[in-house]
Amino acid sequence: MSDIRKAAILLMSLPEEQAAQLLSKLAPKQVEQVSIEIARLGRLSSDEQEAVIREFADANPNSLGLAGGGIDVAKALVEKALGNKANQTLDVVRQSIEALPFGFLKKVDPQNLLTFIIDEHPQTIALILSHLPPAYGAEIIKGLPTDRQLAVIRRIAHMGQTNPEVIHEVERGLETRMASLMQQSFEKAGGVNSVAEILNVSDRATERALLEALAQDDPELVEEIRRLMFVFDDLTRLSDKDIQTVLKNVETAQWAMALKGASAELKQKVMGNMSQRAAAMLAEEMEYRGAVRLSEVEAVQQQIVDIVRRLEDAGEITVHAADESEQMIA
Repeated sequence: MSDIRKAAILLMSLPEEQAAQLLSKLAPKQVEQVSIEIARLGRLSSDEQEAVIREFADANPNSLGLAGGGIDVAKALVEKALGNKANQTLDVVRQSIEALPFGFLKKVDPQNLLTFIIDEHPQTIALILSHLPPAYGAEIIKGLPTDRQLAVIRRIAHMGQTNPEVIHEVERGLETRMASLMQQSFEKAGGVNSVAEILNVSDRATERALLEALAQDDPELVEEIRRLMFVFDDLTRLSDKDIQTVLKNVETAQWAMALKGASAELKQKVMGNMSQRAAAMLAEEMEYRGAVRLSEVEAVQQQIVDIVRRLEDAGEITVHAADESEQMIA
């Protein structure tokens, strides 16, 4: 990985104000080089981001798991760093990016691109992916059937120099086919989120019957739905009695990580059901931990959600949907 790429990734991982301050200390030519690299990056994997951050610092308080570059990110940083002197540098960045083969695809969601190229010859797909950021290409590869994945990877591995005319011909053809897509805005409907939302406001009997039936054919889908039906922030909806039951099943170290960045309401809900001494120890441990990665916080939050779901299944707590009234029997 080049030093320019590392610098670009590091700047993208910082808050915009801090990144602009660092950028302003570079020479104009260096600003151009780093800005062009930022604009080229597009989507970035958390592994690559973390590797760069570890090389420069012991911790990064603004690691978001999946960073994103692009011309807009580069433009914002250059304008903040150079102010009125930004136009010339931005012109160079734009010209460099627009000249890149398949540069227009940086504005297209990988799943939308996949629908257009999934039936193309593996050599054509390989050519396209060879000119896209690795993280973007990985999402496309993931969506291909296994046999086509291997065929595309083999062709990328053995791909050498390609005639520019061939590249331009494929690029023009793809851009023409995708022109209508790039001019439209799409509204996402349906999906697992919609199922979770519907079941969240259904009565418990209906919810259980549907999930049990669905689990016979697709248990993994049921698990995904269940996770979305109750998220970490929903702990505020639990009764104090149920929160106390959850507290008995979750370690203090887990709370210390999970409550990082949580709302004041949720922190109060948890700590208010602890003894004063336990709450003080938790607050102290949270402060001691300092800055932590968002991905780590979310992982521990999900562990607690899984514990809540297990307790619910065991009948030890009740997770009510909003405004749900449950039928009583004698």
